[in-house]
Amino acid sequence: MTKTKKLINAPETIIDEMIGGLTAAHCDLLRVEGQTGRAVVARDGPRDGKVGIVIGGGSGHEPAFAGYVGRGLADAAALGNIFASPSPEQILDAARAADGGAGVVLLYGNYTGDVLNFTMAAEELEASGVAVRQVAVADDVASASVDKRAERRGIAGDFFVFKIAGAAADRGEPLARVEALARKANDATLSMGVALGACSLPQTGKPNFEIGDDEMEIGMGLHGEPGVRRQTLAPANAVADELLGTILAEMNPPEGARVAVLVNGLGSTSYVELYILFNRVKQILDSRGVSIHHSWVGEYATSLEMAGASITLVLLDDELTTLLDHPCRTVALTVGSAPVGAHAASRSTQTTQRRTPAAAVADAASPRNLRQEGTVTPAIFRDMMRRVGDDIIAQKAWLSELDGVIGDGDHGITMEIGWKAVQTALAANGEDDTIEAICKRMAKAFLDAVGASSGPLYATAFLRAGAAVSDRLNLDGAGIAIWLAAALQGIQDRGRAEPGDKTMIDAWVPAVAAARERAQAGGSELAVLQAARDGAEVGMKATAELESRRGRSAKLGVRSKGHIDPGAASSFVILRAMAEALQDAGTGLKVA
Repeated sequence: MTKTKKLINAPETIIDEMIGGLTAAHCDLLRVEGQTGRAVVARDGPRDGKVGIVIGGGSGHEPAFAGYVGRGLADAAALGNIFASPSPEQILDAARAADGGAGVVLLYGNYTGDVLNFTMAAEELEASGVAVRQVAVADDVASASVDKRAERRGIAGDFFVFKIAGAAADRGEPLARVEALARKANDATLSMGVALGACSLPQTGKPNFEIGDDEMEIGMGLHGEPGVRRQTLAPANAVADELLGTILAEMNPPEGARVAVLVNGLGSTSYVELYILFNRVKQILDSRGVSIHHSWVGEYATSLEMAGASITLVLLDDELTTLLDHPCRTVALTVGSAPVGAHAASRSTQTTQRRTPAAAVADAASPRNLRQEGTVTPAIFRDMMRRVGDDIIAQKAWLSELDGVIGDGDHGITMEIGWKAVQTALAANGEDDTIEAICKRMAKAFLDAVGASSGPLYATAFLRAGAAVSDRLNLDGAGIAIWLAAALQGIQDRGRAEPGDKTMIDAWVPAVAAARERAQAGGSELAVLQAARDGAEVGMKATAELESRRGRSAKLGVRSKGHIDPGAASSFVILRAMAEALQDAGTGLKVA
């Protein structure tokens, strides 16, 4: 496969350097706030008495999301790694900067990782006394049927939902009203896209998927996820007819209706092509007696350098039209002229800083009065977790290849980032740390580093697992089974996936069942872990025959069959590494 070329310095520094360049180039509009360095804030946006608008998602979609931060639109954006949700702490940095005392609305695309991370941030905001609402944009008609609209992913429709919610907040609407208008905009917005070529992640330098020279992918997602079908490349008018026809069949605008239109490029599509598509869109709408109130053509929500485009329509009424026309000034979008907002002259442009307390890592618990049985000491447990990190990093390419077939191709990269952060945190652990304390440090390190869906899932797993053995200094076979079962329960409680959904759960459930059975039979620590490893391997392989029902790959339907789930694969790698590390530790335990 041909390697792609990018003008970067190093994959691990691209987001920080991109944010540095963005805020330096637009220093009159943007600044960075918070310890994470991932919250881009409007210099002339947040202010006392106004509902704060926080948007965000993975990087790689520029100008989304930071390009929509500014007066009259979003107050702050939290930026994750490439195609990965920001972490809760990064979202909290953005929310703290946007909070003017009237509450905060969080807006993001309807993807599992974003939902998990923004929800965790919202929970912490609420616990600190900040009123918060959330709206997950779900405009992609190709990703789910009308009766399952809540499962649709968000693509370029973010543009309109962000704009309307930002205008409502800028006009002084209260929190509940801003949320209601954002939901109204979401309900009125429909999109569909097509891809002609793949993008490539900076960390891999390889195309995310393979597509023939004479093929196109209809219904492609914004992260390179496969669409509803692949077919022979067609002329622009035929493509526009299909995309817009699908949208109009659901929207069914009456003659005389008004719409706003966005023809959006995905990263490497020329304006020549985009205007040809818009020309056909205009012809179709004219033939139906539907007028275009306003149109945008260009790159507004990209997918790195992916070739392709999407079409978005918003069915307007007077209320939405007024909000769409409301002035704003951001890097990517300017509407009207300054001063922005009906009350701009009379309101302060400063926000009193309201800081929600950052989560603290608990001090190591005293080992006194803890159960001593078992040979897996905190030191051995720490070595096991280091070995997991080593093995995940070694399998990064394989995990990303699995994800590239049915997802966005970054699972191996995401897991590497998380486990490298865990290894760094483990190096800072004190000699007296208990297994519970180690787990708490692992959870915070993984969550802060990763975001995405893996961050909340594994952070919750580590916290629950550590708490389940908080009465133990060491782990015996039964203790290991308890640790594994609690980790599984944490993943299920946070992610809501069930066996058969084609997720990591399908590896964890048989692993825990096998571990419990071996522990109940009196198996040693090593025997219990080896049973878990073997159960995970069976579960991982079985996912190849499952049709995905959760996450991004759920949009593929039967096209997801025949491929191993990458989350199940990384779960197997984790449990295998734990078993091998314990065997190498020389504990003298035999399989029993």
